[in-house]
Amino acid sequence: MTRPLLSVALTVTLTAVVAVAADPAVRLAERFDANNVYRVELRVSIAGKLTVPVAADKPPRAVALSGNSKLIYDERALPQEDAKTPAVVRAYRTVEFNRVIGDTEQKAGVREAVRRMVVLRSEGGKKAPFSPDGPLTFGEIDVVKNDLFAPTLVAGLLPTGEVKPGDKWAATAAAVSDLTDLDKIDDGGLTIEYVGTVTVDGRKHAKLTVGGTVKGVNEDGPNRQKLDGTAYFDLDAGRLSYLKLSGTHDMLGPDGKTTGVIEGSFVMERKASDKANTLSDDALKGLTLKPTDDNTLLLFDDPDLGVRFLYPRRWRVGVVQGNRFTLDEPGGGGILFSVTPPAKTPTAKAFQDEVKAFLAKQKAKVSPFADPKRVADKPAVDRFALDAELESGRARLEYAVVTTADGGVTVAARLPEKIADELKPDLDRILKGLAVTKRILEK
Repeated sequence: MTRPLLSVALTVTLTAVVAVAADPAVRLAERFDANNVYRVELRVSIAGKLTVPVAADKPPRAVALSGNSKLIYDERALPQEDAKTPAVVRAYRTVEFNRVIGDTEQKAGVREAVRRMVVLRSEGGKKAPFSPDGPLTFGEIDVVKNDLFAPTLVAGLLPTGEVKPGDKWAATAAAVSDLTDLDKIDDGGLTIEYVGTVTVDGRKHAKLTVGGTVKGVNEDGPNRQKLDGTAYFDLDAGRLSYLKLSGTHDMLGPDGKTTGVIEGSFVMERKASDKANTLSDDALKGLTLKPTDDNTLLLFDDPDLGVRFLYPRRWRVGVVQGNRFTLDEPGGGGILFSVTPPAKTPTAKAFQDEVKAFLAKQKAKVSPFADPKRVADKPAVDRFALDAELESGRARLEYAVVTTADGGVTVAARLPEKIADELKPDLDRILKGLAVTKRILEK
């Protein structure tokens, strides 16, 4: 996914600008604790072109890209028990995400039931949201995972001591990573300058400029980002209240040449919130606000396929083709799901015979087959397993047939021998909650 490049298009009316020479030294510091709840509004717009591969014997094709997003949420810092993993709890009020790549329009959102989320930031910069109210889908996580993380961003943009007009300092690497979504920064950085004080709507603010060029790598590959903008620190409230940035995002090929350019605009506004009822002490009482094996599960719910289940985050949905789809795991594990109409759902014995024939054709060395066993009745789940030596290495092969009146699902899992004991509980959890959600029709 191409990440929005930060930039801005918003005009702020300023009044009674104080002469820079008269401004005394100021300390710009914000305190994050559970007593403060903020209303945050983020707006992003992007436009540009991407170069995408077409075929091995054809030159890449330039594709237009445009999009905009708007997020509004209330946010409250959680008690920080581990300095390496700060966390906030949010209640999303507005979630809008629209993008057009070529002729393809994409939209995304977050279900109302799970708009209250806890967001943790690891020492390496990764942000991991989960909802204490229910499992999130991967798409919902994708919408919010690159959102800014105020405790890191704000602290990284502000100076460590008093500053006078004209003083400059470098943003921390963590703040730069948060703004640019770069996993690795190879070169460059952002510089902040204190310009002076201004009055906005009767409140005294410190005006800052932010700018620089950063080169690094993220999930889109190598890229270079040039940012330029302005920030305002509310001296009366003691918080960074406004940030606007304009920028250019150059995607780079293996040779360092530009393969695509995106220009964008970004605005962040923060103010005190007086309507965050879902983040009050009473509202949060009894909720588990720390990540567990249960509250971090992801939800797979595909209305077209007619299948729903929960799965651990180490797995990712892979290929979806027709009535088949896969889950893949970084260590080499994989699970293949095949959705079938009632009349074509095989018995466990028939499925086992099919597996035997396939492995024999592959000339795989396998352990003896045990008869399938019924492990659940509603829905009916039959399972069998064996050890095998394949071209790709030794593995535990697990199979299951889930049968319902509306249709069935056959499951074939490959668990590499070294991590089979780790992955089997994941498979057990998936099968335990797998449901067929509609009548599966023959095609």
